[in-house]
Amino acid sequence: MRRVLTWSLGVSIAGLASAQIAPLADPTRPPSAVTEAGGEVAAPAAARLQSVLISPTRRVAVIDGKAVALGGRIGAATLESITESAAVLRYADRRETLRLMPAVDKRERRVADAARSAPAASEKGNPR
Repeated sequence: MRRVLTWSLGVSIAGLASAQIAPLADPTRPPSAVTEAGGEVAAPAAARLQSVLISPTRRVAVIDGKAVALGGRIGAATLESITESAAVLRYADRRETLRLMPAVDKRERRVADAARSAPAASEKGNPR
């Protein structure tokens, strides 16, 4: 019995030592910036607008996790304007508009179109 306990203790210690030598890879870690083929550094991703705060006294945009006040700098750009759905960054040679939901194209709806698509109150059986 003593021999079995000694053997299992030795295996446990050996397992702990090997675990400290070779750490496990983190599966949630983002891929590295180095490409596999040429070893060149990949271009940085475009800035992403995550949130805006508009109050009577200040305007703040959250860009790539950093709160930037109107007129503040993020990297090589200056935050030029903030609306409820977009922020404009001014670089030395260009302007870039960041949108909260880039895939959504917001358009004004005409009153006539809204009247046609909404059922009349009398059709629902509700008197006016």
